Amino acid sequence: MRETLNLLIGLAMGLNLFALGTNRLPALIRAMSLQGAALGVMPVLLELHPEWRVALVALSTVVVKGFVMPRLLRRAMRAAKIEHEIEPFIGFVSSLLLGAGGTIAALVLARGLPLLPEHSGSLLIPGALASIITGFILLIGRAKAISQVCGYLILENGIFLFGMLLVRATPLLVEAGILLDITVGVFVSGIIVDRIQRAFDSLDTRKLTALKE
Repeated sequence: MRETLNLLIGLAMGLNLFALGTNRLPALIRAMSLQGAALGVMPVLLELHPEWRVALVALSTVVVKGFVMPRLLRRAMRAAKIEHEIEPFIGFVSSLLLGAGGTIAALVLARGLPLLPEHSGSLLIPGALASIITGFILLIGRAKAISQVCGYLILENGIFLFGMLLVRATPLLVEAGILLDITVGVFVSGIIVDRIQRAFDSLDTRKLTALKE
């Protein structure tokens, strides 16, 4: 079971680097959706005898992150007629180097943390830290709103991984928090993209600097 979890988290960490290195928005959306779907099944894998609530949270996470959010982002991308991130605030090579450095730092830091026996040897902490760092880099370094929304969702995936550390101790609390977080993330992301598109007929957040009182 631990090998399967580490495999999924390793896949998520690889997708982090792919997301940082690509300038194609469809590829970024696919990476984000695949990462969300892969991590969505983790609550079931962590529970020896998963209850229906755990299965519901896992199913909701996979559906929302793997299908609903990518569909909304693709629709916004088609409406704005954009497929590439042309001029990011932080270059793609620089972003990739920052992400790789953050991933290595997360692996080193996790080794020195006191963990419960069931979490020793797992990639939960490194995967969570690496995803949070990747999300911040995308939020800060990208100009397109779609890229920034993907960054927010990847950052949320990191928080999701942190929550998995407590799923056995306080399962109901963690499940409720994850489900609420997903719901809020969907609404906030949809509103942000829709309002920027309506106001500026573009999803380039640099045009927000034109706002004046």
